[in-house]
Amino acid sequence: MDRLLVLVRHGQSEWNLKNLFTGWHDADLSEQGIAEAKTAGQRIKAKGLTFDLCFTSALIRAQRTLDLMLAEVGQTGLPITRDQALNERDYGDLVGLNKDDARKKWGEDQVHLWRRSYAVAPPGGESLRDTGARVWPYYINRIQPHVLRGERVLVAAHGNSLRALIMALDGLTPDQVVELELATGLPIVYRLNADSTIASKDVLKG
Repeated sequence: MDRLLVLVRHGQSEWNLKNLFTGWHDADLSEQGIAEAKTAGQRIKAKGLTFDLCFTSALIRAQRTLDLMLAEVGQTGLPITRDQALNERDYGDLVGLNKDDARKKWGEDQVHLWRRSYAVAPPGGESLRDTGARVWPYYINRIQPHVLRGERVLVAAHGNSLRALIMALDGLTPDQVVELELATGLPIVYRLNADSTIASKDVLKG
C-alpha cells in the first residue's frame, strides 16, 4: 500500500513578484509561477507518481498550480476538493504592503517575527499557530484518512498552510519551524506508515 501524500506550494504569484504581502488576497500566478507549476508536474511525472484525488485552497494561485500540475501528469479529471482551511495565513493589516516598506516602518526583526515565528500574529492577522489551528484538523479529518486507505493524494496550497502541516508531520518545534522555508513549485513527497507516521520524505528538486 503506497499511502502517498504530495505537498506543493503554489508557483510564484503576481503579488510574490511584486514583493507584496498576499495572504487571502486572490492574486493569480505570474508567468514564472505558471512555469514553476508546470515544472512541478513534470518532476512528479518523471517519478512515475499518479494520484486518486486532490486538495487545494480557495485561492486561485493554488488552484491554477494544481490544474497545471495535473495537466503535466496527464490526470486532469481527478476529484478536487477546494477549501479555505488550506488558505495562506491571513496577513491582516499587512496585506498589499511591500515587504521592504514594512521593514522600513516596523523594523527587520519585527517583520521577520510576523512572517516566520510560530505564535506572533501580524496586526489583524493570523500567526502560524492560528493557521495550524485550521490546517491540522482539516488534514486529520479530511486528507489523512484517504492516504491511510492507500489512496494517493496531491495537495496544492501555500507557504504557511504547508509550513503548519509540515510542522506537524515532521514533528518540528516552534523554534525549528522558524527556519522552515518552502520554495514555490517544489513537490514534497511523503509516504506514511499505517499508524500515520512518516515512512519517507523526498523533495523533488529535479
